[in-house]
Amino acid sequence: MHCAIVLESLHSPSLSLSLSLSLSLSLSLFMTVKWLMHWQPNPGATLNSQILAEACACAEGLGGAKDGRWRTAMTFYRPMPRDSSAPPADVPRDFLGLALHDRPDTYFFILRAHRLVLHADASIQAIMEKLQSYKARVVFNFEGFQYKLGDFRLRVGKCVPSMAETLRGIMMEVEYLPLSSIEKSRQILEEFFDIWQEALAKKSLPGHFIHIESNFADYGLQDHYTSQHTAVQYATCMAQLMAAVRS
Repeated sequence: MHCAIVLESLHSPSLSLSLSLSLSLSLSLFMTVKWLMHWQPNPGATLNSQILAEACACAEGLGGAKDGRWRTAMTFYRPMPRDSSAPPADVPRDFLGLALHDRPDTYFFILRAHRLVLHADASIQAIMEKLQSYKARVVFNFEGFQYKLGDFRLRVGKCVPSMAETLRGIMMEVEYLPLSSIEKSRQILEEFFDIWQEALAKKSLPGHFIHIESNFADYGLQDHYTSQHTAVQYATCMAQLMAAVRS
């Protein structure tokens, strides 16, 4: 199934063309299930790098073996009007772009207002920059360390703007490697999360990790986990982090 969306009015004097991109709504390759969690500070508490260090120490304390670094980048895009007229109704007013650490060949688009998650070849970023119809308003990097822990892979990291070191959030990915079914892996992930919370509680930190379930059905996503599920979770996680900072 495909959806053609116009990413710009795409009238470029230099290219003299109108372009619409056909972006796939589904990936043929199923992935193993991931949960994304973000740090929720206690009322009045602030974020700091010590919380991140303690979370990494907790991963190692549970037996996790450090397995390199990871980075996922999320970009907020806004249209760049070429004149005073309003953009066509079928042109998204804003959307998110996502470069996942484990899919370097693919770029994802999350159109929250339309409940769509799409993907294209990673080269689409260079095309968009050349055509100058959408502006990258702000870029956030999610980055940190990866750990192997039995049947799980943990990624603990921070969320920071690309042009600054201001800590905007702390989050983690938990990936359960044996299964690609969301429902079949739910109980195992819940049990792991309980163990994680219990271990972290011993450190008496001013907050806790929470998991907000994304409504995948709203985006037409099924039980078998794909990279689109991860993209939707990052959009949900980012919204929660921004809300936590504002409060």
